Amino acid sequence: MRSSTFVLPLLASAATALRSSGNGELAQPSVAPKRVAIIGAGAAGSSAAYHLAQHAQDADIPLRISVFERDSHIGGRSTTINPWSDPSQVVELGASIFVEVNQILVNATKSFNLSTNAASTRHANIPELGIWNGKDLVFTMNEGGWWDITKLFWRYGYAPVKANALMRETVGRFLKMYERPVFPWKSLSDVVQLVGLTEVTGLTGEEYLRNSGVSDRFASEIVQASTRVNYASNLGTIHGVEAMVCLATNGAMSIAGGNWQIFAHMLDSSSSISTHLNTTITSVSKQLDGTYNLTFSSGQVSSFDEVILAAPLQFSNLVIEPAPKHTPDQIPYVRLHVTHFASPHKLDPSAFGLDSDKEVPEYVLTTLQDGEEYGSKPNVGRAGFFSISIVSSGVNQFASQTRSEYIYKIFSPHRIDREFLSRVLGLPISEKEAETGDVDGTVSWINHWEVHSYPYEYPRVTFDELKLDDGLWYTSSIESFISTMETSALSGKNVAELIFNGWSKKHEEKSDGDSLKTETGWEFKPLDTAQKPLNAEL
Repeated sequence: MRSSTFVLPLLASAATALRSSGNGELAQPSVAPKRVAIIGAGAAGSSAAYHLAQHAQDADIPLRISVFERDSHIGGRSTTINPWSDPSQVVELGASIFVEVNQILVNATKSFNLSTNAASTRHANIPELGIWNGKDLVFTMNEGGWWDITKLFWRYGYAPVKANALMRETVGRFLKMYERPVFPWKSLSDVVQLVGLTEVTGLTGEEYLRNSGVSDRFASEIVQASTRVNYASNLGTIHGVEAMVCLATNGAMSIAGGNWQIFAHMLDSSSSISTHLNTTITSVSKQLDGTYNLTFSSGQVSSFDEVILAAPLQFSNLVIEPAPKHTPDQIPYVRLHVTHFASPHKLDPSAFGLDSDKEVPEYVLTTLQDGEEYGSKPNVGRAGFFSISIVSSGVNQFASQTRSEYIYKIFSPHRIDREFLSRVLGLPISEKEAETGDVDGTVSWINHWEVHSYPYEYPRVTFDELKLDDGLWYTSSIESFISTMETSALSGKNVAELIFNGWSKKHEEKSDGDSLKTETGWEFKPLDTAQKPLNAEL
């Protein structure tokens, strides 16, 4: 009796296993899924989840990715706002555009079938671009036609050609970081040196351009205006690679309805990814078995095999116990004020040194006057702001009489007040208009946003580690090299592939030429040595 008590259930289990296998062979035991936590649902975290899920599906690896975001939206610094709280009106609050060399974002846009907007609003009869030094508009451009090109060469000689060649060379070297065998890279410092960019990151943009024979006038007016609008930095306080990135503007585009949609689609592309908004992680604790416990602000604790920190650690208020093998440097970030406002009025020509019959350009970038010091934070100079532009037009349906209005965007080191608005519009502005807007006022709507937008990209030749400890990864090391949506996405993709390759190596026992059998029953298929296109259908 005792023996039959054990034998009968055993035989029943065997029969069940044979039936479930479908071919008369014992079924493989179920394999516990790999558990990956990603802290941050911005470009890096979304990209890491997306690409890791792709690799896991291709290799038939059970996987559970949990993405935790303390804010209420996906996209991090890439997010949108609605003028007049009108959901039909959408403008980018943070990261506004990406360009044609941004392979990950462009490919994702195509894979997810997202619609794009042209980067320029191009309002009729308004010059496209002006560069203002606080006293004069030193250069203006209309639509890039022959007259603009003639003016460019008349003022700057062959400097534009030389600077463009430097930009193309720099971008070409950077793009090698996407290609095998360079990709994936275990060390950002090493790969920057490998592709030949260490000397450029070790110089200021001013030094790099001067050493390359680009005139100081072109550098201080055109290139510096670009570094100020893109990174709130003067040319003497930003490294050469980032200065060149500011000139790579061909094919600028944005996603209709908001660039954040790229990252939302990435996180929604696989059933193995779950996203948890309004969720704060307070601590990450490494266990004796190499796993990590994450403690939430609610007190809940969950365990994971791998953890990806996909946001700057210094702003996370995260406790890591014990201290990891590598701790990222605390680096200075730009505290940027981003102001959007709507008005039916154009900018006042007299505020920019123009005659009353002239139009202020659609995009006003700024630079320093001769003799003004760069400063280390940097000095915004007599201009008082980094840029002001018309980003779109909208219809104010909430005014007593419906009216079309311009929607402006300002980058500045200080909060925009009513004195500033009164000056640039040439009209009196009330305190209410400057703070909240008045639907019938000169400023009908306004939004103030203060953000740690990006690091001060000072010259450097080494960068933070990607792998802080076994199973603990950090995507924001790339921020001090190049800070864009694309490079964050690249860092996330790179970490995803490093994690997958680590799994493959750890579990590999032998290769049969087509696949790698593992001790867990997983089958790893070697990654193609060519770049794979992004695939939205996971």
